[in-house]
Amino acid sequence: MLAGAASGAWAWMGAPAISLARDLELDVPYVPTPMTVVDRMLEMAKVGKRDLVYDLGCGDGRIVIRAAERFGCRGVGVDLDPVRVSEAKTNAEKAKVQSLVKFEVGNVFTYDFSPATVVTMYLLRSVNMRLRPRLLAELKPGTRIVSHAFDLGDWKPEQTARIEGRNVFMWTVPSRG
Repeated sequence: MLAGAASGAWAWMGAPAISLARDLELDVPYVPTPMTVVDRMLEMAKVGKRDLVYDLGCGDGRIVIRAAERFGCRGVGVDLDPVRVSEAKTNAEKAKVQSLVKFEVGNVFTYDFSPATVVTMYLLRSVNMRLRPRLLAELKPGTRIVSHAFDLGDWKPEQTARIEGRNVFMWTVPSRG
């Protein structure tokens, strides 16, 4: 839906900026999640060392990197934009967590995120709703899903939080049957 020129680079912990990848059809513009919100998302999901955190639409990698730094867990970031994936890899090296995390160019609608124990996302509600059937069908029961800003429709979150005027929602994939 959205396409345009990428905006200038910004520092890993710097001021938020919006950029769109050149020549890519993106469903969601790149808007980084503030670190205070990242920390709350990870706390709500009760991330621990044994978790495997997948961030769908990972941008600069900050959520997966932060999880690896704070909890020593492994993580995977997926983004459609190769510029963002390259930036995420550089940020992981700077944070010295490259052995715990990986970042891949991929489409969240086709990427295999079934190994995740925690899924994080900052997408649009329409994108969340398109992903919802896959999340419920492919993730193991007990997997935690945390979304910044946008819910999953009539699937009632187990937890909600408001941080600096931003909403965070958390669900647990239920047992099947």
